[in-house]
Amino acid sequence: MKNITGIGQFLLRLAIAVSFFMAVMDRLGLLGTHGSGTAWGDWKHFVDYTNTLVPFVNRPLANIIGFVATIAELVFGMLLVVGYRIKEAALGAGILTLCFGLCMAMFVSISAPVNYPVFVFTGSALILSTLDHHAWSIDNYIQKRTL
Repeated sequence: MKNITGIGQFLLRLAIAVSFFMAVMDRLGLLGTHGSGTAWGDWKHFVDYTNTLVPFVNRPLANIIGFVATIAELVFGMLLVVGYRIKEAALGAGILTLCFGLCMAMFVSISAPVNYPVFVFTGSALILSTLDHHAWSIDNYIQKRTL
């Protein structure tokens, strides 16, 4: 049973990270152009959507918020993939997706964060942040060396 827990944690880390990476690739136009089946297809449409989620800020500030969110997604994703500082990365990912989901619910529609399982990622990341042992990770290697 212990091995299944390790596999589940590893797959959960990868799922969250890959979702973040795919979203970043989409907003950078690496998955196709706007209108070709992507959510955004380019930075401009991503910032437009960001401004929809935070309508109380002007466009330059929405651009900064989008940039910070993009950097956060990249950093959290990389940390989760390699398994370094998993608790902190997962907590950050959970907070980021919770903010995203709440803004979607308030400013787009209550069904928006459910249609894109934002709160599933939030809950998964928050649970991951509470675990004390993470198999197949740099954290596990460091923990073993300090014992």
